[in-house]
Amino acid sequence: MRMIALGLIAVLGLAGCETIQGAGRDIQNAGQTLEKAVN
Repeated sequence: MRMIALGLIAVLGLAGCETIQGAGRDIQNAGQTLEKAVN
């Protein structure tokens, strides 16, 4: 039971990191688009 719980926590943690990384890329792309529009 403990191993299942630890496995779920690890998977959810990795999924959370991937989501945050994807959001960071989206924000970076939006910033670059705005920068190009200003120039």
